[in-house]
Amino acid sequence: MKSIARSLLRTAKCSLAGWLRSRSTHCGKLHRPKLVLGIETSCDDTGAAVVDEAGNVLGEALQCQREVHLKTGGIIPHVAQQLHRENIEQVVKEALSVSGVSVNELTAIATTVKPGLALSLEVGLDYSLKLVNKYQKPFVPIHHMEAHALTIRLTNQVEFPFLVLLLSGGHCILAVAQGVSDFLLLGQSIDIAPGDMLDKVARRLSLIKHPECHSMAGGKAIEHLAQTGNRQQYTFRLPMQQIRNCDFSFSGLQNLINKTIIQKEKEEGIQEGELLSCVKDIAAAVQHVVAIHIIQRTYRAMLFCIKNGILSPKHATLVVSGGVASNQYIRKGLQALANANSFAFLSPPPRLCTDNGVMIAWNGIERLRAGLGVLNSTEGIRYEPKAPLGTDISNQVEEDSIKVPKLRKILQLAS
Repeated sequence: MKSIARSLLRTAKCSLAGWLRSRSTHCGKLHRPKLVLGIETSCDDTGAAVVDEAGNVLGEALQCQREVHLKTGGIIPHVAQQLHRENIEQVVKEALSVSGVSVNELTAIATTVKPGLALSLEVGLDYSLKLVNKYQKPFVPIHHMEAHALTIRLTNQVEFPFLVLLLSGGHCILAVAQGVSDFLLLGQSIDIAPGDMLDKVARRLSLIKHPECHSMAGGKAIEHLAQTGNRQQYTFRLPMQQIRNCDFSFSGLQNLINKTIIQKEKEEGIQEGELLSCVKDIAAAVQHVVAIHIIQRTYRAMLFCIKNGILSPKHATLVVSGGVASNQYIRKGLQALANANSFAFLSPPPRLCTDNGVMIAWNGIERLRAGLGVLNSTEGIRYEPKAPLGTDISNQVEEDSIKVPKLRKILQLAS
């Protein structure tokens, strides 16, 4: 049945691509539809997709390295690079094949060039530039976090400006999207990202040995066990309570959690690497404190944007994207926060919250429409492991020193 379904999907995609080609033939060159190939290799997922200007995903493919990195206890850059090298050609060919679009028919090729793991970014950029030079196609370099932020405009009718919260294994950012490449940075993590912290806590708890979690990534294992845990058994101090800005911090919180784990191991007489009997309660408490920290900082961002006229109180929207946005406990809390402040709440479907080629291709479409960053010469193009998003106004946020009301009512709505 699965093979039949795939065959039908491929036929449908090819039919759509054929229809698009016939339309361009009848309507002339001026109406030729924009078709972009997006390539993503910023971390540990090799993704590619073909998207048209109407937002139709004509073909996509994704090769995830999660199982390999689970065995090694984390992402090893040179291993990720080698896996990208082994997979990228097949992933791109599959996306093109499913789409029914040839490279010659593409309007442009868009590729993540920043930020991310240097060795991973290098693979995607090198492969893309070979295609660009061989087929003489325009190149659209993509900022990974910009792509995450704009994915919602592929799946929903969303006008600028909107508040966006980007949560992932590598980033935690609050920004206002004012245009395709026009962002105001309100705050970001000053150390590690929430997804990274959750993964590290999961490894410290040896959750891969838990019978319910042996095939789950760290953050997913925490979320799963937390569902049947009692978060009130442990209380972890919230980070940055005396600092009234929109930045985040998770490394100090991780240290507090590690101390609790060490203490419980002593009490239970077990060694590191063995499972604690209270692991579900710890998972629930960890997930809760991460959620509260994120909600508090987002609340301040909302108040700041309304106070300064950056967002209209009648049409304000909170967009949440990135891998950690698929955590239902965190998402539910943010939904309650948005509802309580008359913000619309939007988040892409879970499969588009994690890294993928679709968001890169769509960002390419957005930039083509706006005439921004479309290059006909790739000379001097480099990947950038670290790259800020937009104009940093975080100092202004801190100067405003907005006090956030208590979250009790919001948490009751979320529970």
